[in-house]
Amino acid sequence: MALQESGEMYLETIYVLSQSSSSVRGIDVGEYMGYSKPSVSRGLGLLKDKGLIIRDSDGFIKLTEDGEKLAKRIYERHTVLSSLFINLGVDAKTATEDACRIEHYISDKTFNAIKDHMIKYGS
Repeated sequence: MALQESGEMYLETIYVLSQSSSSVRGIDVGEYMGYSKPSVSRGLGLLKDKGLIIRDSDGFIKLTEDGEKLAKRIYERHTVLSSLFINLGVDAKTATEDACRIEHYISDKTFNAIKDHMIKYGS
């Protein structure tokens, strides 16, 4: 399922927040990303329309099975690329920022080659 970069960022944020809390709300997403309430509402609405999240009667956000699968994929790209850049000597802040940009555009083929290389050489 193709998503724009912003949609992927929302999914990744929901995934990250859900790792430390069993209840994620739109306001939590907005605070984490630094986005306004209307922007978050629109972004979450698009994810809901695509079947990637659900909101319960209390307004809590949960990833659907498809949403979680995609969020985990995005998050893995982020963590692997950040780790690669740090191992290359890039400072953590820059490595994380660059990984955040690249994770949305790198092909599966290239990402898998990077991941395989890091596993093979213990990076």
